Amino acid sequence: MSKSLQAIRGMNDILPEQTPLWRYFEGTVAGLLDNYGYRQIRMPIVEFTELFKRSIGEVTDIVEKEMYTFEDRNGDSLTLRPEGTAACVRAALEHGITGGGQVQKLWYMGPMFRHERPQKGRYRQFHQIGLEVFNLEGPDIDAELIILTWRLWAALGIRDAVTLELNSLGTSESRGRYREALVEFLTARLDQLDEDSQRRLKTNPLRVLDTKDANTQAALVGAPQLADYLDDDSRTHFEGLKARLDAVGIPYVINPKLVRGLDYYSKTVFEWVTDKLGSQGTVCAGGRYDGLVEQMGGKPTPGVGFAMGIERLILLLETLDKVPESIARQVDVYLCAFGEAAELAGLALSERLRDALPSLRLQVNAGAGSFKSQFKKADKSGALYALILGDDEISAQTVGVKPLRGQGEQQNIAWDALAEHLATHVAQG
Repeated sequence: MSKSLQAIRGMNDILPEQTPLWRYFEGTVAGLLDNYGYRQIRMPIVEFTELFKRSIGEVTDIVEKEMYTFEDRNGDSLTLRPEGTAACVRAALEHGITGGGQVQKLWYMGPMFRHERPQKGRYRQFHQIGLEVFNLEGPDIDAELIILTWRLWAALGIRDAVTLELNSLGTSESRGRYREALVEFLTARLDQLDEDSQRRLKTNPLRVLDTKDANTQAALVGAPQLADYLDDDSRTHFEGLKARLDAVGIPYVINPKLVRGLDYYSKTVFEWVTDKLGSQGTVCAGGRYDGLVEQMGGKPTPGVGFAMGIERLILLLETLDKVPESIARQVDVYLCAFGEAAELAGLALSERLRDALPSLRLQVNAGAGSFKSQFKKADKSGALYALILGDDEISAQTVGVKPLRGQGEQQNIAWDALAEHLATHVAQG
């Protein structure tokens, strides 16, 4: 027997009953970003593999273990994008939109791909909304990114469930000095480190700091602190960021072990984390990458950005019961028509209603059916009201309006008054 077709492990269908919440979330974010002056950019999901090796770093877990890489028919090595910043920088360079010091405030949305072990809140195809800002180097823009996320959490009703963690990685030079001190400290305790941390000690030692292994964490007690190796400019920048967050009342925690998993970060790094989703606690993260554009062949260009995981934030909304009731209802009104004359009249009437009430979610019964079957479909649609149209209603030029949720008796409403009646009652419902 042939194997049944199914989705690839870790790459999930988003079903019709789930998409209303996704659209609500995406629309809330898009509206907020419009208000802050960000413009959307859309990049391909496939890039040359070299892009990610040069930007993310060849010795990162993403490049070493997690990328979906393949050769196309021309023999070129291509990769499904594992994150959005590198692709956005490539697009900015290719089209010259950051040249001459032009300030660009961009955002994007779409799927990313990493070959990880699938678990709740972590998938091989996952979706992100990302922001990138170019040619602004002060802490004010770092603060703006954090402030707008703080406003987003309030709009979604999850502000009390997330915590902001901050750190500064300094410049590449100060980070290099710290790396030497950290390697020396950990080399003396090599036998106390887990296998993965021993490997990272040779390739990307700062990642040892955020290990989840308890024995390695114990070995890190007394390790050198990155803050002690910061250059004056990075320290001043970080103090400026904290002052701005203090000014608007955003609480934060300084996490000296926060380093992020990508090589291109410098100075500010931050994460919004929650304890409501088990081990998958990071819902939004980012920081500065002032050297990345130059590293990818452009002129020195300050950059800062973040990405938020849509799946995790959707899961957080559901976990906290913060899904608006209106999202579950996809239909406001369901029109039941009985007989061919009623179907024709109902079709014309439904279009008049759509003209008068553009936001009305109106479903017209298709496929005819008995009184009982049409009402069953009307109820299943989740509509607040059923509109009833038969020969008697056509003769009187009225429509029966029957509440399907809660109390209330059926009313007969004249065609000319129907739009006004629904505008009032659907809004109340």
